[in-house]
Amino acid sequence: MAVGVFDSGLGGLTVLDAVSKRLPDVPFAYFADSAHAPYGVRDADDVYNLTCAATERLWDEGCDLVILACNTASAAALRRMQESWIPRDKRVLGVFVPLIEALTERQWGDNSPPREVAVKHVALFATPATVSSRAFQRELAFRAIGVDVEAQACGGLVDAIEEGDMILAEALVRSHVDALKRKMPKPEAAILGCTHYPLMQEIFQDALGAEVDVYSQANLVAESLADYLTRHPGMLGSGTDSCFLTTGNPEKVSRHATQFLRRKIEFSSA
Repeated sequence: MAVGVFDSGLGGLTVLDAVSKRLPDVPFAYFADSAHAPYGVRDADDVYNLTCAATERLWDEGCDLVILACNTASAAALRRMQESWIPRDKRVLGVFVPLIEALTERQWGDNSPPREVAVKHVALFATPATVSSRAFQRELAFRAIGVDVEAQACGGLVDAIEEGDMILAEALVRSHVDALKRKMPKPEAAILGCTHYPLMQEIFQDALGAEVDVYSQANLVAESLADYLTRHPGMLGSGTDSCFLTTGNPEKVSRHATQFLRRKIEFSSA
């Protein structure tokens, strides 16, 4: 029974790879809205409308549960979708909460009041839209108090990764880390708040220094999804086949996706 995974482009493949390994018997339908990527420079209404359209396409594939493996969509659209748009028999989940639960050392589903945590100074690297939404800070405030978050909007990084220009991507990572450190010289932890960024995790770690704990999302989301499906097995949809869909050029997206995951990936037109 299929589960949907959505991203504006190829970054969500890092999440797909992790959830597929954690749940090998579950077929996953992946939707890349490549024609409209990147989302990180779009306004909230635009992100909301595009995310709703993509989610409906995954419902058509038999995915009653959709994972927004896109931090911008999770930040700018998810709460609005959950409050007024998603039918009762469907679920749409984001990627922020598992990350925050790991950062604050809370168990999955722990809804106790916010409390003091060990980490006090956190660097957040994300797209401009995610940073401006302040969704990470809002979700963190539900679970922890006394944490200083300094956000750095990483303009251009998603585009460089999508195009496979890793030399430019590394230069951008080091530039954005330098800018962050001018505002917060000694972060204790760093959040890679975009599913593209795990591909650059070693560069982030090197630029930040070995003493900084760097958190990325893929494996955390995989564990959270496995736990969710154990508690809600009825949310597995009617779909039976894995597939890769894109609004972009399937041949071009397939080529970049194959480079991205270092295994053959074939997209078809959405």
